[in-house]
Amino acid sequence: MGDGIRINPAPLTDRLNRPLRDLRISVTDRCNFRCTYCMPREVFGPGYQFLRRDDLLTFEEITRLAGVFTTLGTEKIRITGGEPTLRRGLNDLLAAIRAKVPATELTLTTNGSRLAEMAHELAGAGLDRVSVSLDALDEPTFQKMNDAFFPASDVVRGIDAAVSAGFSPVKINVVIRRGVNEHAIQALAGRFSGPNHIVRFIEYMDVGNSNNWRMNDVVPAAEMATRLEAAGLSLVPLPPNYPGEVARRYRTPSGGEIGIISSVTQPFCKDCHRARLSSDGRLFTCLFASQGVDLRTPLRSGSTDEEMIDLITSVWSQRQDRYSEIRSEAKPQPSKVEMSLIGG
Repeated sequence: MGDGIRINPAPLTDRLNRPLRDLRISVTDRCNFRCTYCMPREVFGPGYQFLRRDDLLTFEEITRLAGVFTTLGTEKIRITGGEPTLRRGLNDLLAAIRAKVPATELTLTTNGSRLAEMAHELAGAGLDRVSVSLDALDEPTFQKMNDAFFPASDVVRGIDAAVSAGFSPVKINVVIRRGVNEHAIQALAGRFSGPNHIVRFIEYMDVGNSNNWRMNDVVPAAEMATRLEAAGLSLVPLPPNYPGEVARRYRTPSGGEIGIISSVTQPFCKDCHRARLSSDGRLFTCLFASQGVDLRTPLRSGSTDEEMIDLITSVWSQRQDRYSEIRSEAKPQPSKVEMSLIGG
């Protein structure tokens, strides 16, 4: 069913003329951390019902959809979770996607807990880049945030292993939450200021429904920049790598890169070109969406690639999401899909 499908003569765009360039695929809703801003333990405790294995998209289904989305103009595929390294056989999936869409950029976002042991295998499977979540270097803060007693030093070891495996620069994502880890900005920027790393400081967002988000918990991008300047880092502004890049980029004196993502105080919805595929095969057109469109059922009911293209086209061409721009107008706040199901 995957042979001979049409190639669209023009990029697929939504109602705000935004192309579909980036697909994020969650391969599992499970995670070995209980980060307070994503999977707080009081919600995702021992009794929480995760997806059954049969509910997850198979590797064959994921690979097939990777080909379909690439046909529609997708240039980058990011594998997420939950924690994607918990999905058994992940390297086989990466190799299959790489074979299916050899020219598409293939990346992975991970909490780094298994990266030290897996980095070289991931590189061998055809992965292009790795992003690692690390919200502090000091152990008390980091372990408080991941709520799994996992040491920051082991994540750093995984980052070093990724650099050694050829994933240079490694991107490090840092969610900053008021009263919790804003003090970690300077230490992280100093530790990873060299050319092997890109650090992204991210405003705390109201993703999902379970993290008790408040605007007062947000450390604005402008304050983050002030803290970096106070640390003595002479940051040189850099232009975006591509249209719609979410981070404001800066070059460090040591040849590295720091970025600040102002997703709350300065939204960038007008340039958003990301689609998200949940672990159970639903297509979401916004990180803050309430409903997704089921792709798993038509896949398993025998739909051809042409029919899948038509379905995805019908969804994206009607897209007009801009939640971050209208956040303050949304009353009451709508129920949103949890980040653990669709990735960040």
